Amino acid sequence: MSLLVVGLSHRSAPVSVLERASLAPDTQAKLLQDTLAAEPAAEATVLATCNRIELYADVDKFHAGVAELSTLLAQHSGVSLEELTPYLYVHYEDRAVHHLFSVACGLDSMVVGEGQILGQIKDTLALGQELHTAGRLLNDLFQQALRVGKRAHSETGIDRAGQSLVTFGLEQLSQGTDVTEWATGKKALVIGAGSMSSLAAATLARVGVSEIVIANRTAARADRLVQILTEPGSTGVAARAVEMAAVGDELTRADVVVSCTGATGLVLTGEAVETAMRGRTAPLALLDLAMPRDIDAAAHRMAGVRLVDIESLAEASADAPMAADVDQVRSIVSDEVAAFGAAQRAAHITPTVVALRTMAADVVAGEVARLEGRLPDLDDRQRAEITQTVRRVVDKLLHAPTVRVKQLASEPGGAGYADALRTLFDLDPEAVASVSRADLNDADVKNRGRV
Repeated sequence: MSLLVVGLSHRSAPVSVLERASLAPDTQAKLLQDTLAAEPAAEATVLATCNRIELYADVDKFHAGVAELSTLLAQHSGVSLEELTPYLYVHYEDRAVHHLFSVACGLDSMVVGEGQILGQIKDTLALGQELHTAGRLLNDLFQQALRVGKRAHSETGIDRAGQSLVTFGLEQLSQGTDVTEWATGKKALVIGAGSMSSLAAATLARVGVSEIVIANRTAARADRLVQILTEPGSTGVAARAVEMAAVGDELTRADVVVSCTGATGLVLTGEAVETAMRGRTAPLALLDLAMPRDIDAAAHRMAGVRLVDIESLAEASADAPMAADVDQVRSIVSDEVAAFGAAQRAAHITPTVVALRTMAADVVAGEVARLEGRLPDLDDRQRAEITQTVRRVVDKLLHAPTVRVKQLASEPGGAGYADALRTLFDLDPEAVASVSRADLNDADVKNRGRV
């Protein structure tokens, strides 16, 4: 089986296509279940953010896997395969690992170095574990991607190479004015209470807005976010929650609005924005971080309104700031990809080595039992000494070849050594498979407790 990723992102597709291809949480779950039901895939998970949709799978056939994953993405995204295909990219085996590690480090983000992607990768793995669609390969891959991303942020200045999408969006709204100076004293409306909206609220509080109003369809989530913002020792900003029905009224009072709800239709229509602008003299700043968009693009043309959305952020984003830090992260990614590949190849041969040693132990036990039948007068001390001697001989004979085969298997092209070992020692394939299943069950239990 081999790792395959098929996807599209802000680098490969226009915002209009990404917008239409976005996947709701329930659709993501159905996509994963259908992917596992497809013949080429043994495990799968999906990374779906504002700027990318990527389907990861462990497949046994490359071409069949690409065709099946592409078809599934089209079916669940609602964009026809014919329209989607020109924007899809494919990564396989080490290139797929390299891609995910780069994504985790923020190298492939719209704003280079943004750290929110780590939370999204964590959520992706959690969903795969919850649905039991992520097996040992994807568990190992995404756990390692999280570690690589954290390493990049702790060992380099990649955080300075770009800002979070929220901060970057606020900078675009401020039009060159210092964000803190621009935001101080303003009243903010945040629509939504998910991870991106929570980040937006925290960022607005940090840059000095005087009040934050949270509107969300689920009142409990809005109340929880208000509690976090106002609890002692936190931001100290005034905050309150309102129902979605109150958004129109709040829009007349707000100076800046950030929306990221995950809704399938517009949250703020052009008519709603136009109504809010009647009778007010202060400008209105709108930041739409949703995909598909929450705010009607018609607001771009309204007097007194400045709208920044995903599309305008993509146009304003610089590709390679802080080149030295970016190069350092790329070096980390390359090293980690090589280490991950070696570890996976070594792990591939481990069940065979364990099965070989188990077979050897059975042979020793059988020969000792036969010896006891022929020499029934042996006392316990003599029997123990003979048994230990036979075990030492077998262990010494197996030590060098099993250590060496693990070393060889960890190198590129070393996948065939497991087959060679099974053939040379005539190992029972079911014995090897049973070791693999036991290891997989143990790994599944451990991994579900780590995310």
